Amino acid sequence: MVIIFLYLCAMRTFLLFFLLVVSTCHLKAQNDLLEAKSPVTSDGYAFWVYTPQDYKIYQQTTPVILFLHGASLRGTDLYRVLRYGPLDAVKRGLEIPAIIVAPQNPKGHWEPRKLNDILEWLQKHYVYNPQRVYVIGMSLGGYGTLDMAGTYPEKIAAAMALCGGSTLRNYDGLGQLPLWIIHGTADKAVKVEESQKIVDQMKARHIDQRLRYDWVRGASHGDLARYFYLSDTYDWLFLHTLVEPQRPVDRNVEMTTDEKEGAYQRIKKRKGELPIR
Repeated sequence: MVIIFLYLCAMRTFLLFFLLVVSTCHLKAQNDLLEAKSPVTSDGYAFWVYTPQDYKIYQQTTPVILFLHGASLRGTDLYRVLRYGPLDAVKRGLEIPAIIVAPQNPKGHWEPRKLNDILEWLQKHYVYNPQRVYVIGMSLGGYGTLDMAGTYPEKIAAAMALCGGSTLRNYDGLGQLPLWIIHGTADKAVKVEESQKIVDQMKARHIDQRLRYDWVRGASHGDLARYFYLSDTYDWLFLHTLVEPQRPVDRNVEMTTDEKEGAYQRIKKRKGELPIR
């Protein structure tokens, strides 16, 4: 009887382990995918939502990254947004453990109100950590990043603006959150002066305590797209949260020239495309 009892206990343990493994695999199979979303308001942006591999397991601690593309991807074909940026980096094999929201701007500048509408919708339909929402963009998306961060600094844990500028008249909001502005000195599409103007005004107003900025010597406009393919970029964003009373900016993360130049080569092409629903 003792042997039978031990045998039944062992079988029960094995069965529970087996069910756990199967359940975990099933959960993973439900994520690591893209979903195309229609505009949430009559004048809003269509957008992609990417959920990472282990989203079902770590929902409440999962961060959100809002990615804003440049002028070349504007239009009404949402698939254009997949050409570069965080979603393309994930497709190529970079692991980014975050919900990635990537809207498409049909024309003109990015409008913070419409971006906030997406975040409000997301909060109603997804579980994530609202203290860890980040925004990153390049070129026109760099403008959108600064405009969004400066308009809603209480919602954005940190922001990174690449080769952009800002349409804001008041930069006070930008001084309230960790912000990293990066621009190439050889940029002919958007002159580095566009970013320098913001930095200079923030310094003049003494609101630069949370500001980082880098002028990348000799870098062209397109060179800065490499930052989307570096894990250090997302590591820097994730170091910041809204719960920190002083919201200090991290100045320790550095991207070396070798890392940036080898960004594309280090990412291995994943098998197949991202599942789209």
